[in-house]
Amino acid sequence: MIHAAARGSPRERESLARCYEPVIRAYLRARWRGRWMDAELDDAVQEVFVEVYRKGGVLERVDPARPGGFRAFLYGVLRHVALRAETQRARRRDRAPDEALDHPATPAEDQLSRVFDRAWARSVVREAAERMAQRAADADAEAVRRVELLRLRFHEGLPIRDIAARWNRDAVLVHRDYARARKEFKRALIEVMSFYHPGAAEDAERECAQLLAMLA
Repeated sequence: MIHAAARGSPRERESLARCYEPVIRAYLRARWRGRWMDAELDDAVQEVFVEVYRKGGVLERVDPARPGGFRAFLYGVLRHVALRAETQRARRRDRAPDEALDHPATPAEDQLSRVFDRAWARSVVREAAERMAQRAADADAEAVRRVELLRLRFHEGLPIRDIAARWNRDAVLVHRDYARARKEFKRALIEVMSFYHPGAAEDAERECAQLLAMLA
């Protein structure tokens, strides 16, 4: 998707924006914490994508094999755009950049990095869920039901016994489906993570464990 977007594919650029806009927006909201109007934040989000898509920009230079891959590139662009927006805003107010923003002060970068990491983790998990759902739709009704089982368990927080009662099925069978669904999701997650972190399979599994820990 990233390389197709770099070549200018409108569909892939739309997919890229859908995947990563929530990550960008989460970072900027945490950085500015309500001190900037929504219109200003929207402008900054668009500016990030301008930087990403511009000729010779991130998409043309990104190397998934480098430490951090696209995630590190995106984070760097995001910080650069945020700092530039803050400087421009300061100039409009005829103040120095470090005095431009209203209190409370901008959170420390390590705090913002954690916000970014959690938003990134949610994005990757969402991408894996979409991959699993698409694979299930191409398979059969049982596979689709396993996707719904995970949704009910994790998004609605229903215990397996309640799901079994809702579906009028034996709880033992639902537990068995749940175990299979988790394996299918893990496979999808590892596939997604393998794109961001090419290398040995155990590396992707380790990255998955770290990613899920961010969401714990």
